[in-house]
Amino acid sequence: MRTSFNIPDEVIEEFDRVWKEQDLENRSRAVREAMLEYIESHSRLEETSGEIVALVAFDYRHHKVIQELHAVQHEYQDVILNTSHTHQGEWCLESLFCRGPAKQVRTLTYRLRDFDGVNRVKVMVIRDGED
Repeated sequence: MRTSFNIPDEVIEEFDRVWKEQDLENRSRAVREAMLEYIESHSRLEETSGEIVALVAFDYRHHKVIQELHAVQHEYQDVILNTSHTHQGEWCLESLFCRGPAKQVRTLTYRLRDFDGVNRVKVMVIRDGED
């Protein structure tokens, strides 16, 4: 299937540099692998149930979303045990150490991804409902 995406030039340039360094045969192959990794990393959170312990990390442009991000964090204070924040110029990096129902941590993660000023949100499930 052929498709197209709107991606900033600097992201494409960096992506091309990385896949070429990895000696992949072409950009399509690299995109397929990236999509599979995305599916794999996101499906674990989606499939997890019960009580979990997780680290949610995200980077964002401070001035664009700080008030709204704080509001969301206050909504989820029953699962956010600890936060860490560092400034990197215009960008900030924040980590949330969470414990609670997987559904609630998942919803928090999706809420954070909804902000235009948030660049990336990464989740590491440390202990899932299976343990």
